[in-house]
Amino acid sequence: MKIYSAAFVKSAAQTVHYPEMPFPEIAFAGRSNVGKSSLINTLLNRKRLVKTSSTPGRTQLINFFLVNDAFSLVDLPGYGYAKVPASVKKKWGPMIETYLRNRTQLMGVVLIVDMRRDPGPDETRFIDWLHLYGISVIPVVTKADKLSRQKRHQRMSKIAPFFQHTDCLPIPFSAKSRIGREAVWEHIERLLPPAPEESS
Repeated sequence: MKIYSAAFVKSAAQTVHYPEMPFPEIAFAGRSNVGKSSLINTLLNRKRLVKTSSTPGRTQLINFFLVNDAFSLVDLPGYGYAKVPASVKKKWGPMIETYLRNRTQLMGVVLIVDMRRDPGPDETRFIDWLHLYGISVIPVVTKADKLSRQKRHQRMSKIAPFFQHTDCLPIPFSAKSRIGREAVWEHIERLLPPAPEESS
């Protein structure tokens, strides 16, 4: 995937505030400390388009980014561990569910997990919920550079069964080494509708 342009569009918490754009969308979901922002920045060849933080839970709204004036990447609030008030956490579930259930241009979800952690009940429930609504899932396993090649292989073998019913095998990824970048794009492109041919 060649990135010609990538721009932040807006943040939203409610349906009425979603950007009114006709473009297909790919959403990104995962726990608050899995490197979701770094993954999106690496995919887009940008260092700071999506804000990263050492404090998990900084993404508290749904953030929309327009890519190549052709499709959008959507950064969803992280679930699980996050240093935010409980009252804020309670809003995230309905916010994310409303987006996933009602956004007609949503083509699929990139579900992100940390290679050093086993997926848990949150991931299992999330996958089951996405299947219920017929939403495609691309599993991505981040922070591959944190482990040796042998440990990486062992962890991927252990993580893979959690994603046996998703659209593809889990993809190991590293924002630092850029391992997996092209593989992630390959699966995203499969979910996007073909670009209209330019008239001569």
